[in-house]
Amino acid sequence: MKIRELLLVVGTAFFLSSCATVPPSTVIIPSVTTSSAATGVKTATPVVPQVSPAVLHPDVTHVVGPGETLGMIGQMYDVPAVAIASANHLKVSAALSPGRSLVIPKAAAFRSVITLFPSRKWKYIIIHHSATEEGDSLAFDQYHLRRGFSGGVGYDFVIDNGTLSKVDGEIETAPRWLKQQDGRHCKASHMNKKAIGICLVGNFNEGKVTEAQMASLVYLVGTLRTYYRIPAKKIMGHGQVPGADTDCPGKKFPWQEFKNRLGAFK
Repeated sequence: MKIRELLLVVGTAFFLSSCATVPPSTVIIPSVTTSSAATGVKTATPVVPQVSPAVLHPDVTHVVGPGETLGMIGQMYDVPAVAIASANHLKVSAALSPGRSLVIPKAAAFRSVITLFPSRKWKYIIIHHSATEEGDSLAFDQYHLRRGFSGGVGYDFVIDNGTLSKVDGEIETAPRWLKQQDGRHCKASHMNKKAIGICLVGNFNEGKVTEAQMASLVYLVGTLRTYYRIPAKKIMGHGQVPGADTDCPGKKFPWQEFKNRLGAFK
């Protein structure tokens, strides 16, 4: 068993380990530590920009995404799950219906939450676009259920563009990832069994990846590739998978920019 490494992220500590017996780790808003040569003082600055003003609100409304729990939502807004339950007349253990609106009392600035599960299953990362101008995990979940996908949304993560219930650049974790199930995003080369599927909302045959989406994608892929030791050659678009007949994630997807920015994670 390898020694567990302690990482500090904007005042929040989390553990990473390759040992299969440890619980999942939670990543909340990444940071980079820099040091001033003159003073020696270390400063932590976020890698991914905040997606809402860094102020306390009397309350905000959150639309429940597939697989989200009160505990997860509490981490997103730095509000105890019990406080959210009380504000919405729920039990802390209550199962949440996707699409339900919740009042989040005294919410801090929103932050995406990524859970990492010790596993040797994940060997690739596949990037997709939704090929739609609008969308979020909830919309894809409903669509995939109508198509007969057991488990709903076929991706592991969805990065929003701010068109529906979520803000631009928000990283949504799908139930498939939380349950560590096979994907339903890429049949070619049996990738559903070994590849993490990330979908960016948008049609990149016509439109562009937003800056917030790109920042979140770079951070998410960098985090996953580091934790699961996935080499750069196994990070690819859906259309680059041998046997896949598609141009996903779109002809205008900015591969060079993505690769350049991802280089910081090497």
